[in-house]
Amino acid sequence: MKSWRRFLLLALTLTVPVSLWAEKSDDNAKRDPKNKKEDVEAIGDREIGKGMNFYSLEKEIGLGKRLAQDVERHAKMVDDPVIAEYVNRVGQNLVRNSDAKVPFTIKLIDSQEVNAFALPGGFFYVNAGLFMRAESEAELAGVMAHEIAHVAARHGTKQATKSQVMQLATIPLIFMGGWTGYGIYQAAGFAIPLTFLRFSRKAESEADFLGLQYLYKAGYDPTAFIDFFEKMKSDEKRKPGTMSKLFRSHPPHGSRIKKVQATINELLPNKPEYVVSTSEFLDVKRQLGSSLARSKGKQDEEDSNRPTLRRAPSGDATIPTDAEGAGDEEKDDGRPTLKRR
Repeated sequence: MKSWRRFLLLALTLTVPVSLWAEKSDDNAKRDPKNKKEDVEAIGDREIGKGMNFYSLEKEIGLGKRLAQDVERHAKMVDDPVIAEYVNRVGQNLVRNSDAKVPFTIKLIDSQEVNAFALPGGFFYVNAGLFMRAESEAELAGVMAHEIAHVAARHGTKQATKSQVMQLATIPLIFMGGWTGYGIYQAAGFAIPLTFLRFSRKAESEADFLGLQYLYKAGYDPTAFIDFFEKMKSDEKRKPGTMSKLFRSHPPHGSRIKKVQATINELLPNKPEYVVSTSEFLDVKRQLGSSLARSKGKQDEEDSNRPTLRRAPSGDATIPTDAEGAGDEEKDDGRPTLKRR
């Protein structure tokens, strides 16, 4: 009897580990990266951005600096130190979990238009309107991760090299619309000429692919990437003009969303929990909303104090005095929110 029990115990000892190993093997077979670019554990040690490029990293940074100076001469920045520090901190955390080889300067523009753009060399701007539209820190981080991916992959200078374009002072990298073609981008009181902004769908797809990995590596829920895409599609359909003019005719399409979902399913191993949002995000968002309201109030007051011209009625060339025209005018607890899989 004792011999039989020892045999059964030995059989169980051999069988259970084999079963567990087989289960683990199946999961790994699904998640095993085919190459280094698919390996999220190798982020930062991959040859992202390699390829034919006439521009060294030093030249690319110099180019971005010149463009950034032009942006900041014309755009109004959010100068609240708490808000600016928060946006920079979220972005820098993503940069640390990316393949970028350049330092990043991340700032918030005082504009209610939903938009974000990154210049070559790591000069990155987020519009306040985009922050206000995000419903969680993970959604905001998803947009930022996409832009960081454009810079990490050096799409601007690589595309310029392919097209033999030497005037790179006209190449910003714009979230969700890189292939829209030629035109002038005007927002937040400044203009950047886009004489060459024709990034391929392949480049946008790569920015999605890499940005999703950076979002995941930084600890955020990767499905937030899809959530924001779908929200922007819905917003633009319901209220055209919600997004920046450059985005308007090219909202994120269904095939792009499906591809991102497939990447999540096939390449990103499940984590027990993800960061979705934080109480700090909500606090800063409220503070930003108040700041934007004050800014708009001041602007409206300035506009109302500007001189105006009145036209005389048709057929009457006389200009009424002030007296004559006087009646003509109309009067928590602070812990992150975690999502379990």
